[in-house]
Amino acid sequence: MKLKLNLLFFVFVFFITACKTESPKTSSEVLNAPLFEFQNLEPHWNSFENPSSEKGAGGTENKGAKGHPYDHLKAGESKVLLDIDGPGIITRMWFTIIDRSPNMLRSLKIEMFWDGEEKPAVSAPFGDFFGNGLGQMVAHQNELFANPEGRSFNCFIPMPFKTGAKVVLTNESDSKLEMLFYDINIVKLEQWNEDNLYFHCFWNRDTATTPGVDYSILPKVEGKGRFLGVNFGVIGNPLYEKSWWGEGEVKMYLDGDSDLPTLIGTGTEDYIGTAWGQGRFNHQYTGCLVADTEKDYWTFYRYHIPDPIFFKNEIKVDIQAMGGNQKEKVIEFIKAGIPLIPVSVQQGSVFKGLMDSVPPVDLINDEIMSGWTNFYRQDDWSSTAYFYLDKPGNQLPELADVQLRRYKLLD
Repeated sequence: MKLKLNLLFFVFVFFITACKTESPKTSSEVLNAPLFEFQNLEPHWNSFENPSSEKGAGGTENKGAKGHPYDHLKAGESKVLLDIDGPGIITRMWFTIIDRSPNMLRSLKIEMFWDGEEKPAVSAPFGDFFGNGLGQMVAHQNELFANPEGRSFNCFIPMPFKTGAKVVLTNESDSKLEMLFYDINIVKLEQWNEDNLYFHCFWNRDTATTPGVDYSILPKVEGKGRFLGVNFGVIGNPLYEKSWWGEGEVKMYLDGDSDLPTLIGTGTEDYIGTAWGQGRFNHQYTGCLVADTEKDYWTFYRYHIPDPIFFKNEIKVDIQAMGGNQKEKVIEFIKAGIPLIPVSVQQGSVFKGLMDSVPPVDLINDEIMSGWTNFYRQDDWSSTAYFYLDKPGNQLPELADVQLRRYKLLD
């Protein structure tokens, strides 16, 4: 009897083991497998030479001899550059265009749709999406983007999709884009893993921030996901002359935070990993690609790759529009009627906050110490926030009108 029971037990265990199916690999497991490990992945390249990316269907024009390397995009026209069924992962995107002016970089709109959603998960000005803030083409390379010689646009962000992916480019300028080249690389998956997250992007701009009101990098988003990072563009307000604009602290409100955030930085240049002001630099996860002190133009980025920021229910990300100068200079601004709110004064190692005072501190008449004075100010901020979410759609505001996107950009 005992032998019979043991035999039945082993048969049961064998049956369960044989019937057990291995869980589908996550996108990370697929893309980070050892180079020598074979994977049953189906590669596809979408371009004008094979716009359907079908197997054995590339290079049909001009007998395969460079028959359709590029196309044009008329004013007001949209082109579907990718429309493919899933599951799969976009692994790389490359573009180049003949008109790389600030006007065109802000007028082109790139959109991405996952799993048949009508509302795009990604909707951003073309240049800003690829890390070229304020329409400024700067050669650079980091973990997510590359512009090797200042003439192209590369994105290496993995973008999984379950049932389908669509990428659309729209020309909202007043002129025809004569030459558009592109190449979108995909791998098809055998199965979808439910732990995969969908890629999203949100672009914002406030041409004149309100002193004391934080600038919104990412409005409240509900769901489970990961905040991937942000690139910024700042145009300093000439009213403040050459005062430093970058004292604002980044705030991240996670999973039920209300008035106060869980994550908070110590200053703008601190957030991107530098200190005591910022010059131009280009590193793997942080950088400042434009630091033009004459025009007061600044573009910079921070990508949270080695320091992941996950959220379980919701996230909201802001930054303070704050700067600083010596107290005497700030008093000059106040007397001139320039909009600002004093925040703090530092003299040597002594730091004094001013916001808790009732009534508010009057820098002109108060006998407060002299020194470096931080103050809320009014500048032109824009940003492109990247994040993953456990759903293919979001309820974020639509992309701003092209006139707002191009407003006051320098050539």
